[in-house]
Amino acid sequence: MAEGDNKSANILAQETAQLEEQLQGWGEVILAGDRVLRWVKPWFPAALMGVVSAVFLMIYYLDPSVLTGVSCAVMLLCLADYLVPTLAPRIFGSNKWTTEQQQRFHEICGNLVKTQRRVVGWWRRIFALKEEKPKVYFMSAIISLLAMAWIGQQVHNLFLTYLIVSFLLLLPGLNQQGVISKYLGMAKREINKLLKQKEKKNE
Repeated sequence: MAEGDNKSANILAQETAQLEEQLQGWGEVILAGDRVLRWVKPWFPAALMGVVSAVFLMIYYLDPSVLTGVSCAVMLLCLADYLVPTLAPRIFGSNKWTTEQQQRFHEICGNLVKTQRRVVGWWRRIFALKEEKPKVYFMSAIISLLAMAWIGQQVHNLFLTYLIVSFLLLLPGLNQQGVISKYLGMAKREINKLLKQKEKKNE
């Protein structure tokens, strides 16, 4: 058991080191984005939502076709991939890179690797469910897809995308501020109360 844990930890460390090397040119930008997403300053959430709202309002006003939107998005990614590693050290100053920043960058890369592993694990569980319990897999897939189709029919696709993007961008800050754990704890307490009341009624 211990050997397996050590092997897994070594693989995780290797993958984290590889990701650090790949993202080294983006280090300053990633740290700046991390500060914004974790709401280091109280006005960061408002600024974040302002930028997201402005982008979606521009998309709504221009109303580009799917092909145009995808092309523009890929073009911006290509420009960022080319310009950021070159301009970031000049803007942020690579000579100011501290041990604390390096440690935080290492933590971010480690969290990204762990998130990737979780996604792959969930994907494998879905395929395992398909092999082991095909009926459960089929019913779960159909119900989930029907629910998403109904939601997509009721809510405008751009507004729905705006809500999803806003939630994902606010999630790290909400988690950092303890809001997620607070409401999860409240939900668990309410569920436990309901279960206890049900047990008393059954007795």
